[in-house]
Amino acid sequence: MRHLTRCCLLLTLLTTTTSLATAADQRMTPELLWKLGRVSGGTVSPDGARVAYAVRHYDLGENSGSSQIHLLTRNGKRDHTLAQRWKQVSDLQWGRGDAADLLFLVGLPLAADSDATPQVWSINPADGQASQVSDVPGGVANLKIAPTGQHCAFTVDVKLDQTVNDLHADLPKADARIIDSLMFRHWNAWHDYAYSHLHVARLVEGRAVDVVDLMKGLRVDCPLQPFGSAEAFAWAPDGRELAYTAKIVNQPAESTDSDVYLVDVEGGHARCITPGRPGYETAPAYSPDGNYLAFHSMQRGGFESDRNRIMVYARSTGAIEELTVGLDQTAHGATWLPDSKSLLFVSEWRGTNQIFRIGLRDRRTTQISRGRYNWGLADLFPGGNAALVTRQDMLRPNELATLDLSAGSADILTTINDKHYEPLALPTVEQRYVTASDGAAIHNWVIYPPDFDPARKWPLITYCQGGPQGQIGQWFSYRWNFHLMAARGYVVVAVNRRGLPGFGRAWNDQISGDWGGQAMQDILASTDDLLAAPYIDRSRTAAVGASFGGYTVYWLMGNAEDRFGCMIAHCGVFNLESWYGSTEELFFANWDLGGPYWKSSEAQQKYDRFSPHRFIGQWKTPLLVVHGEKDFRVPVTQGIEAFTAAQVQGVPSRFLYYPTEGHWVLSPQNGVLWHRVFFDWLDRHCQPQ
Repeated sequence: MRHLTRCCLLLTLLTTTTSLATAADQRMTPELLWKLGRVSGGTVSPDGARVAYAVRHYDLGENSGSSQIHLLTRNGKRDHTLAQRWKQVSDLQWGRGDAADLLFLVGLPLAADSDATPQVWSINPADGQASQVSDVPGGVANLKIAPTGQHCAFTVDVKLDQTVNDLHADLPKADARIIDSLMFRHWNAWHDYAYSHLHVARLVEGRAVDVVDLMKGLRVDCPLQPFGSAEAFAWAPDGRELAYTAKIVNQPAESTDSDVYLVDVEGGHARCITPGRPGYETAPAYSPDGNYLAFHSMQRGGFESDRNRIMVYARSTGAIEELTVGLDQTAHGATWLPDSKSLLFVSEWRGTNQIFRIGLRDRRTTQISRGRYNWGLADLFPGGNAALVTRQDMLRPNELATLDLSAGSADILTTINDKHYEPLALPTVEQRYVTASDGAAIHNWVIYPPDFDPARKWPLITYCQGGPQGQIGQWFSYRWNFHLMAARGYVVVAVNRRGLPGFGRAWNDQISGDWGGQAMQDILASTDDLLAAPYIDRSRTAAVGASFGGYTVYWLMGNAEDRFGCMIAHCGVFNLESWYGSTEELFFANWDLGGPYWKSSEAQQKYDRFSPHRFIGQWKTPLLVVHGEKDFRVPVTQGIEAFTAAQVQGVPSRFLYYPTEGHWVLSPQNGVLWHRVFFDWLDRHCQPQ
């Protein structure tokens, strides 16, 4: 009996061990990516005891998503759902007072009218009862509650331009546009004859009343299009004034000249406080004591990726000083601490995003966060000793955490995806430096499969970053997902080549005017470094990328000799001349390529030297082209031209075309399809053994 018991126990242990091993062998899949909850909107209650946040989940079968509002205690011990299945929750924030409600923007619940416009809603954290606050025709966006709690600000699209049908009322079925200037379409949308204007409303008994347009008659947008958010405007502490950013120029397609304006809460004339500055001025933020206004500023006009400085405007004198003089890095999201003596900001740093503090008087910069993560600022706890932050890396998406601003230590608050990660075998991420052709050190991230064995031979993916100025940090992408690539059995090298921030301004700026130069050599040097490793199979190597990364792939098609066994280019620039004539943000091409190709012989030489279409004669590598019809940044004709060239050259090729997607693939089923076609193409030519 005793022997039988021992045998049963041994059998149980073996069975348990086998089950655990089987569970641990599960891998990330495209379908699982769309099951992961996506955290947003972390906000701290006025008393600092609670944190509210939103989580978005997607239903692959329904091809849509829904959001929930969660409330948890500061220590993360109690977390409960306040509201479920809302269309899209954004701008979640607390009202004012001890018994404050939560306010947010949302369409109506999924069970209600699907055509309802976004409005301001509130929810009682005690009982979860929700009520509509605003009722503005056409809906609102970008909500901010005044510090006094007496007003709210938001943006509204205001129609100021006339359509063809307005101009010719007797032709109600005419379907056309009459266009007299550039920027008639932007990124993924045509100009809709309306402009996003900053509005304010009084909050009276839970309703937004007396709505006032603070930008009445202006044919400009706040926030700046197309990626602006509520950081484009700010309330003064006394609730009597707002600061906002707008780009009021004659040729917006060729300029980055935006400015900061001050306007009274009652409306009237807006005063520009940053005249004569040719670059982007963005993200105004009042100091809690009301004495200062901080904002971000780029010095060089036309350069969208210039160093983002922190400027401070003294409200009593009008003097403006740069706080970040001598700082060889860029700053984002400048946030005042409660004592008005220092600010926090986020900056790219050596392949990560870190949180820094800078003093108003001594201008001393101190790194607060640590570790191999991308950190983000969400909110501050009362007293200013801790911040509510987001944290992600290449293996896991964002979660909320509290960051001790003195010790730099962090405590994770949310673990919404733990149930999905418990059975997963995880890849390994390694930091690697490679010597460039000019002797410089290139930072690489290398991601290894969960079952990586250096005694085996593995296929390699060289990931080419877009931008061209956008650091490969510890971000978790739902399309270019390194975790998923490694889980499929590929080693991935992600190259922080010339042109990417986080490694000093000289490194960041070098790519301008040199698209097909040193940056391409950095990618080839990094690829060659991995190809020399005994565990990489040289015959099973791929290059992949999107946007400028797609350009890189097209350029490598004609310049990488026989390094790669297949290529994948998503929304890449193929022909620089035809791209210049069809893109919308001309300031970007003007800065990075030296202006139109017809402007000068020097400009023409750059177009000839760097345009991938000039090297089609060397194309032989199997190529997958992916492009969306609504991509106006890199129009779909670029993908069509590349696919046509490959077909005419007899190069094995395939075109994945999305009629309803833009520069990105955003819908769940289109996203899963993207990964299925992506990996099918990789596996055809570089199948893991």
